[in-house]
Amino acid sequence: MSQDAMKKQAAAAALAYVKGGIIGVGTGSTVNHFIDALATIKHQIEGAVSSSEASTARLIQHGIPVFDLNAVGELSLYVDGADETNAQFQLIKGGGGALTREKIVAAASQQFVCIGDESKLVSVLGAFPLPVEVIPMARSYVARELVKLGGTPIWREGFMTDNGNVILDVRHLEITDPIHMEQQINNLAGVVTVGIFALRPADVLILGTPAGAKTVTKA
Repeated sequence: MSQDAMKKQAAAAALAYVKGGIIGVGTGSTVNHFIDALATIKHQIEGAVSSSEASTARLIQHGIPVFDLNAVGELSLYVDGADETNAQFQLIKGGGGALTREKIVAAASQQFVCIGDESKLVSVLGAFPLPVEVIPMARSYVARELVKLGGTPIWREGFMTDNGNVILDVRHLEITDPIHMEQQINNLAGVVTVGIFALRPADVLILGTPAGAKTVTKA
């Protein structure tokens, strides 16, 4: 079974958590499948809060109203993918560059359902390059500080976030204490946010497998 088919399975299984109202929607290839699935039950929801311009466009294309988070307050549900997850549902996110808005919507949601294919579950985070969103003038300074933490930061050239900032993708980090590293990197001057989601991890993890979608329990 293809990776894409497994993503589609996980996305369809997440519909079981949709209980009406306005839901938070993330960004990425797995979430695109979720948006397509959500369109089949769009009459059951009021609309969505989106974490990126790309997801907003796809939601609108399906006739799903998109709301500003400031206008709706707390959300009951947020559905998003991840680049990596460990057994505690602490995540690396931001491969698509939407990490800051994703982190905001996750923080404003009562329940965070993470969807993906089985390859996303790892024992230690960090094989996937860790995205860090940075104010442009701070790029070189933050890169030097990330080197001190043991990483190799690479500027994602030609890419700008929806917030007008740049991304540093940090390789060669073995993230054994995700909460500490999230706090450490977030505290660097000029960092908007880091793509470690450990202070607010996922609550539910749904993984597509060759045997079907599987809801994983937290270690």
